[in-house]
Amino acid sequence: MKKLILSLVMLSMLTQFTSCGGDTQYTPKPKGYMRIDFPGHQYAEPDSMHIGSDTSAIDVVDLPFTFETNSGTLVTLKKNERRLKWVDIKYPAYNGVIFLTYIPLREKGDLAGQIDTSTQLLTKHYSFSSGIDERLFVNEEERVYATSYLLKGQNVASTYQFWATDSVNHFLRGSLYIDCVPNNDSLAPVLEYLQQDMDHLIETLKWK
Repeated sequence: MKKLILSLVMLSMLTQFTSCGGDTQYTPKPKGYMRIDFPGHQYAEPDSMHIGSDTSAIDVVDLPFTFETNSGTLVTLKKNERRLKWVDIKYPAYNGVIFLTYIPLREKGDLAGQIDTSTQLLTKHYSFSSGIDERLFVNEEERVYATSYLLKGQNVASTYQFWATDSVNHFLRGSLYIDCVPNNDSLAPVLEYLQQDMDHLIETLKWK
């Protein structure tokens, strides 16, 4: 009887050691992120915009340019001076915003100066970027010439920027931001959705 019990104990221990060893390998699960379902892109020219935090709205005829934006956005005129116009296109559902800055060109060297300023603002993100995709937009009929910059990298604060001009009278600069700590791997679907809207803004941009 003792021999039988001893044999069963030894068999049990052998089974445990065998199950812990051998060729069994642990495979970690890949990192996953929350799935976000987006509505389809529905574009139209905004017919009104808000003034700062005011809930009232005014007509967008005050702007020297027109564009199409997504129906889920809120267009806000943040600053309106004789020369400068700052417009925010807000995405309340995604904590995203597209900052637009309009500068009229007055002097011969204004265009080169504004392109240089845009380049300096862009370089502030270089240290966080793993690469940049540059794209040119040309609309001869509307005299819109634009360059966009897609910045890659997990910790880049502004992943998409552009500037547009008619080379004579108008200059418009745009940049995309998400109001949260940058983690662009998890934000990739949101960023891609908003970047498509920025492309559409550029493609439908017209000067008055």
